[in-house]
Amino acid sequence: MIYLDYSATTPVDQDIFKEYIKNTLLFSGNPNSQHQLGKFCKSKIDYAIASVCRVFNCDSDELIFTSCASESNATAIRGIANSFNTAGKHIITSKLEHRSILKEVERLTTLGYEVEYVNILKNGQVDLIDLENKIREDTILISICGVNSEVGYKQDLYKIREVINKKNNKVIFHSDLTQALGKINIDLTPLDMASFSSHKVYAPIGCGLLYKRKNIEIDPLICSTNDNSLFRGGTRALPLIVAFCESIKKYNNNIENQNKCISLNKLIIDRLSKYDIQINSNEYCIPHIINFSLLRMKSLDFVRYLDKEKILVSSTTACCSKKESIILKELYKDENIYKTSIRLSISHLTTIEQIDKFFKVFDEIYQKHLK
Repeated sequence: MIYLDYSATTPVDQDIFKEYIKNTLLFSGNPNSQHQLGKFCKSKIDYAIASVCRVFNCDSDELIFTSCASESNATAIRGIANSFNTAGKHIITSKLEHRSILKEVERLTTLGYEVEYVNILKNGQVDLIDLENKIREDTILISICGVNSEVGYKQDLYKIREVINKKNNKVIFHSDLTQALGKINIDLTPLDMASFSSHKVYAPIGCGLLYKRKNIEIDPLICSTNDNSLFRGGTRALPLIVAFCESIKKYNNNIENQNKCISLNKLIIDRLSKYDIQINSNEYCIPHIINFSLLRMKSLDFVRYLDKEKILVSSTTACCSKKESIILKELYKDENIYKTSIRLSISHLTTIEQIDKFFKVFDEIYQKHLK
């Protein structure tokens, strides 16, 4: 099997999996309990969180562990909307966002909130002039992802922050960094809130993270049921949290892994360029995602052809894998582009031999169906 769908989910790192198993077997106490095992479990979580604080240069009470990035996104957006509605009900986001963001802001429009979508330039970058024009006195939240999950567009969050501060420095700036973690260095300085997910960075599925600057007060999505002042209620999953923290330490700003993906990206782009297709990813994209449009074959047909050969790719994101690309539809308005798009997503685990096999099968499909 050749796996080229790392942006959907990553395999669990063996060392991190061992850590997960060890903590599952040895530390089964409830970290909310007041006996010695419970207190020891809490100390294990606290120690893991402290290590991530050093990576992100933040405080422990600014990190909230959730079940996934979608919950983190919902907590951020719903929390700001509920807690800041006296200041305004105007929200700005983009069509680059994950479906969990888009569905959440769509829900808010039914509750009287006004949502505007900032224009995206043809190169995949947020139109900063349009963003500045859209920010108002009653704008309470701007949510722009650091890396788009379909095409791989990377945004300059510092420039977005500058625009926000210039127009209205009271606006909360949230970014979904799910596709950024483990691929680029994470810097939380320009952000008020940020979302992450464990299964995008070689840790087990089931853990998310929300960074929330300490001076921002919002209502929790899940209220605490105990007296330990946790923002998110419920029993914290020690094995998942510790494993996620280990993966953040190991993979954030891993230059060796990033350089390997840069080399593989160049190889893939060079070989794709020989075919009569459209390559949608550009110099503003992270090297881990290569998006292209076949132009003469529907995305799902191509995915199924490859699947028969045990080569796994995707058409869009996993959450809307049977739907057409939202962002390419927004940028190009051309069915031949957005209904035929393919996303290859690679990792430091990807080999040249796997790429060679992909192109062998790709060429067979191309010669038979696309030439």
